[in-house]
Amino acid sequence: MNSLFLGMDVSKGYADCVVLDEQNNVVHENFQIDDTLDGHHALFLRLQDLFHLYPGTTISAGLESTGGFEDNWYAFLLGLATTHSIRVARLNPRGVMHHGKANLKRVTTDKISARSIAEYLINYPKKVRYNTTDIYASLRKEWKFIERLTMQRVQLLNQLQALLYSANPGMLNFWKEKVATYVLLVLVKYPLARDLARARISSLSRIPYLGASRAKAIIALASQSVASRQDPTIAYTISSLARHILSLDETIAMQTDHLISQCPFPEIGILTSFPGIAEYSAIGLFLSIISIDRFPSVKDFASFFGVHPVFKQSGDGIAGIHMSKQGSPLVRSILFMVSMNAIVHNPLIKEIYDAARERGMVGYAALGLVMHKILRIIYGMLKHRMPFNPEIDRQYRTRHPQQDEPVPSNPSTGNRRFQSYDATAPISHRQNKMRKEQAASQNEFSSLCTGSSTHSLPSLGKPKVGRPPRIFKQKME
Repeated sequence: MNSLFLGMDVSKGYADCVVLDEQNNVVHENFQIDDTLDGHHALFLRLQDLFHLYPGTTISAGLESTGGFEDNWYAFLLGLATTHSIRVARLNPRGVMHHGKANLKRVTTDKISARSIAEYLINYPKKVRYNTTDIYASLRKEWKFIERLTMQRVQLLNQLQALLYSANPGMLNFWKEKVATYVLLVLVKYPLARDLARARISSLSRIPYLGASRAKAIIALASQSVASRQDPTIAYTISSLARHILSLDETIAMQTDHLISQCPFPEIGILTSFPGIAEYSAIGLFLSIISIDRFPSVKDFASFFGVHPVFKQSGDGIAGIHMSKQGSPLVRSILFMVSMNAIVHNPLIKEIYDAARERGMVGYAALGLVMHKILRIIYGMLKHRMPFNPEIDRQYRTRHPQQDEPVPSNPSTGNRRFQSYDATAPISHRQNKMRKEQAASQNEFSSLCTGSSTHSLPSLGKPKVGRPPRIFKQKME
């Protein structure tokens, strides 16, 4: 027996395991072990028994990516790989799930999931990457931590804004999308309109970045306030929220500075050469991409970010083309903000965006096109390790202009290769209507192409009284 396959379904604190051979037969029945030192030692003993029973075998282990719960097991097995014939891989849970559905597994348990993981290793060897070390895992966790703190800050600001509407509405006149620090400092000391109305200009102007003129305007608005809630409870809540947001701002700034200092990679400089990508956004993109060599083509790269178009056509129905939005929404949000900035600050992207709008695209559809275009540019920059050069893209578009769809050699058969449409086929009413419309348009096209040199229109026949022919009706409209 040359290969054995260990499937591990990882849960919080433990894992369910099973070992299969190359024919999907069970070699070692399901067993459960804890994510502790004793549990790791128990797994080591079981693997040693397998090596003694099957000399010369290689054990391939698979674990689903479960948000970090698999890290300890992965590191333990990767350590064993240095002295034993073991290889270990992280698997995409989506692929394992669809493999189980393809095998018509109707019940899902930890034992069944462990077997599905082992079967996935056996059936899809080309999709599995073994013994890969992610050296950027810690940096990625720090980046995600900053993103979560930023989201928490937005939520707290929304809550604070709702409270101010009834307690200190005058401060909302100084409320912007990115709330200034002086607004929060004012609310810490003077949470209610009543408190602000009694404040002195000299005391208020001591707050950094406020100034005497702005302090005078704040006090004037507070004196004319229609605030309906002035109780001590809401004052304490507003003051606490403002203090907490200020603390979050300080934490986010420190974490961001630390992350930037830990990322002196040349890829960051290449990404920031693109107008619209700031240093922090470049770090987020790089930590998600890891290595551009992971993506064989730019289509795979776009699919990783979830900005590739998808549609469904089956039988008589067809669903409209739309963005797939697969993958991490956090990474896609970076690309969204980069596209928004590039439309303003990058002449090449602005040119592409304006051309899409002129062709009739709505705003978000044109923005999706820009997101896909930026990904293609990033792929080329990282693949060739070159900074951004807009002339390269313009030259490429000049050499490869967009071409119209080619006319079929036999319009009467459409996209059929071996049979024309059969009028006796038991098709649906919708399909029958589609075929008639296609035949009518193809007949009109053929008559125009094979007519006289004057290209006269075909005879429309005698129109019905009170209703003009379709072609005339279209012209009048």
